[in-house]
Amino acid sequence: MARENRYDDEVFFTKYSEMDRSRKGLAGAGEWREFERLLPPFAGKRVLDLGCGYGWHCAYAAEHGAAQVLGVDISEQMLAEACRRNAAPAITYKRAAMEDLAFPNGAFDVVLSSLAFHYVRDFGPLVANIARWLAPGGDFVFSVEHPVFTAEGSQDWIYDEDGRISHFPVDNYYYEGERDAVFLGEHVVKYHRTLTTYIDTLLTSGFEIIRLVEPEPPRDMWDIPGMVDEMRRPMMLLVKARRSPHVSRCGMAGVSALS
Repeated sequence: MARENRYDDEVFFTKYSEMDRSRKGLAGAGEWREFERLLPPFAGKRVLDLGCGYGWHCAYAAEHGAAQVLGVDISEQMLAEACRRNAAPAITYKRAAMEDLAFPNGAFDVVLSSLAFHYVRDFGPLVANIARWLAPGGDFVFSVEHPVFTAEGSQDWIYDEDGRISHFPVDNYYYEGERDAVFLGEHVVKYHRTLTTYIDTLLTSGFEIIRLVEPEPPRDMWDIPGMVDEMRRPMMLLVKARRSPHVSRCGMAGVSALS
């Protein structure tokens, strides 16, 4: 199946590269402080970052002692930037769609993903794979666009006759599936799913929910244009889950996650 990859479109990628989170890294991401609090200790861990982008989280894991870090992204341009900005001996980058990956059971101790799963059509099979790839007791930490933000589809405010924000539309919440969203002024296919689907998929795949966070924009970033408006509705959902420790590790011995 062909996977959408807008990040290798020159116009779209140029616009993305101008965002604060692209120029400043983790410090430019409004949700980073809350996301960082969810991260487990990395010392000696084998880490997988799905939709790694510029590799900021890969570098963070490596800087905090991860033994192996594999960053995966579908975009050639994203990975070129990752190699340029965030290379380290412990980090390997791989170009692939996350839905097409295959690893041995228990190949990783930590799986991360930042704002990537809303580009994935079939969340359930991916989570089932992640459950297999994680060693028992392994941590799964991810962020997605909040279901309130993805429900209606356009992802833009409703404005009054004077061009001021009136409210944010929430519609068709229970109708999951494809949305034609506008991001950076470009049309992008994203996938809406309910909060119930996100959480129940984790639970039925053998995960325990450790933390759930709807991050508010930090007050010291409210001077950034549009940031204070983010107090009016949730834009992101952060989840920390843990693979049940009562899982057999049969078939793991002697297999490298990066082979």
